[in-house]
Amino acid sequence: MTSAAPHAQLVSTPLREVLEAFRGSFGVEATEVAYAPGRVNLIGEHTDYNGGFVLPMAIDRGIYLAARRREDGVGRIRSAQFPGEEARVEVAQEVVRGEPSWSNYVRGVMAGAQAAGARLPGFDALIFSTLPVGGGVSSSAALEVAAATLCEQLSGLTLAPEAKALLCQRAEHDFAGTPCGIMDQFAVVLGKAGYLLLIDCQSQATRQVAMPGEEVAVLVINTMVKHALNDGGYRQRREDCEEAARLLGVAYLREVSPEQVAAASGRLGPQLERRARHVTTENGRTLAAVEALERGDWREVGRLMVASHGSLRDDFEVSCAELDAVVAAAEALGEAGGVYGCRMTGGGFGGCCVALVEAGRAEEIAAQVKAVYFRETGIAATSFVTRPSDGAVARRLD
Repeated sequence: MTSAAPHAQLVSTPLREVLEAFRGSFGVEATEVAYAPGRVNLIGEHTDYNGGFVLPMAIDRGIYLAARRREDGVGRIRSAQFPGEEARVEVAQEVVRGEPSWSNYVRGVMAGAQAAGARLPGFDALIFSTLPVGGGVSSSAALEVAAATLCEQLSGLTLAPEAKALLCQRAEHDFAGTPCGIMDQFAVVLGKAGYLLLIDCQSQATRQVAMPGEEVAVLVINTMVKHALNDGGYRQRREDCEEAARLLGVAYLREVSPEQVAAASGRLGPQLERRARHVTTENGRTLAAVEALERGDWREVGRLMVASHGSLRDDFEVSCAELDAVVAAAEALGEAGGVYGCRMTGGGFGGCCVALVEAGRAEEIAAQVKAVYFRETGIAATSFVTRPSDGAVARRLD
């Protein structure tokens, strides 16, 4: 699917670096490029696989796939992050899992595109990322959606946006082995500059929610840690939620209220009650945040973000000391210091925090938070400022 108008990320400095990296890797010029952004979630965490509500946004950095067609039916995939490694795929055959492991995100998308009727040519492709790895900004979904967008570009197949997102979700389930919800892929495909995306993860209905004015921005702070607990922690939380839903007699926790969870505490036990309490209260916070956004009530949005982090920390137990340190440093600045609210974003156990801040003070706030974080942890955090951005795009290079 080719963009009718130039996309900012396809005429930017990173694109020149991408094309130079492709030339350096393959010795020829790229003829196609696809781009998909990362995402952060303003609020609504661990609710997507529970049929609930989420409010993510695409960010202004992501993953590029530069490519050139080949005539021999071979797909060669390389990554600028892993020089010396290469995946080789016979595009006329059924695509299966393989090595290197990072290639399975692309392989899964290629298999899905084949199943959707795409006839892929041979190609060389280089993955180039401007996202922090393991930072909770959905680098996996960005790679999947960039790959799907490149498959469209190479084959002429056109997928409906929701179908593309679901194809990428299946790739992550079947090839990468992560039982993710739909939030990441939907946000990456359907992102729109100036808008957050409210997703009803049960019906898959979406609504663009304007982030009005230029007075606020989203500050993303990467803790630079990722704890090993996350290897099984995500799956365990999902299993906890499924068991809680079963005990409550519903398909998804979306279908019950916090009051119903409290009334069933004896059946659930302490741990499952905490998990279900987080999901049900987080759904309410997400819908309340949409209402606050629509009236430009940044203070209320920030309050809901702070409450979200507390629930993720105490009830869902997916935060960690480093995430809590960033949130505490941001909260200490408070509204007087230009911070409306801050919370962890992503699966947890490390990664990034997202803060809603006064746009004109964002860099100052970032420096202050990072200084406190370094004093407390000895870790140098990184950060960037963003606003809601456009989703995936591709074009042929002239």
